[in-house]
Amino acid sequence: MDTAAVNDRETIARLYRGLARIRRVEERVADIYPTDKIKSPIHLSIGQEAVAVGICDTLRADDIVSGTYRGHATYLAKGGDLPAMLAEMFGKVGGCARGKGGSMHLVGLEQGILGCSAVVGSNVPVAAGYSLALKRRGRGQVVAVFYGDGASEEGGVYETLNFAALHKLPILFVCENNFLAIHEPLTRRWAADQLTERVATFGMPARRIVSGDVFEIRAAAAELINGIRAGAGPAFLECHTYRWREHVGPAEDYAAGYRARTDLEAWQRKDQVARLAALLPDAARQSIDAEIAVEIDAAVRYAEESPFPALEELYDHVFA
Repeated sequence: MDTAAVNDRETIARLYRGLARIRRVEERVADIYPTDKIKSPIHLSIGQEAVAVGICDTLRADDIVSGTYRGHATYLAKGGDLPAMLAEMFGKVGGCARGKGGSMHLVGLEQGILGCSAVVGSNVPVAAGYSLALKRRGRGQVVAVFYGDGASEEGGVYETLNFAALHKLPILFVCENNFLAIHEPLTRRWAADQLTERVATFGMPARRIVSGDVFEIRAAAAELINGIRAGAGPAFLECHTYRWREHVGPAEDYAAGYRARTDLEAWQRKDQVARLAALLPDAARQSIDAEIAVEIDAAVRYAEESPFPALEELYDHVFA
């Protein structure tokens, strides 16, 4: 753990703002979803915020991230535009993809956010290709690509790990291991829980963090990214985490029988939003919370007031 960061008020406040902002946005999205204003499926990041916040806090503004269909946290942690994100969910022209992509296809190239992908594992080779371009550009930029434990079972992911190691690409592979591939627990999919060890055989630094501690994630990411910038090639970070809500949608699904509420309760006891809130003076925390609430209200208004795309746009950005 980074002891200095744990004791630094400015770092705590910045990380808390990032964590709480994602949590409150997701909770607001969950509230809105049943109204049918949101025009696409949603995959919430509630409970998983620490991975995106801890890693993105170590990145430069010109670094790149690549997210999955559960990409709200990644998008926001990298500085994505909140009004544009909500407008995209509403299917409005003011969205980050002009209302045509929805929740699973968030993009923000100005903020260094490659388009998220709804196809499991498909963002990983795309991110590696972008990192190859960055290497040739020679400006010391890094790509952080996020994917789930389910995506780690896709052949393209392993092909990409090998390619990245072979060509010493400037990319950090981040596996957000929440132990679930939709509704299938990891214990029913993996003969051995040795994902990090398997990745290490490609000859890259590979680390596992099981605590969910945002400071530990941040410190590990900083160390690995420093090595990547120095030309050491790619690195891998497996972060244990847990999604609190159902796979897709705003509700809970513990009655479905594929996971136990006791697992949720164990992760809630070490919730990083609550933990960092407790590390801040009440006045500072309340000020941050109030600013977040104002920002979210304004973003929702923007999404509601933005028009739908014109019918003529149906033929724009179409390959064939």
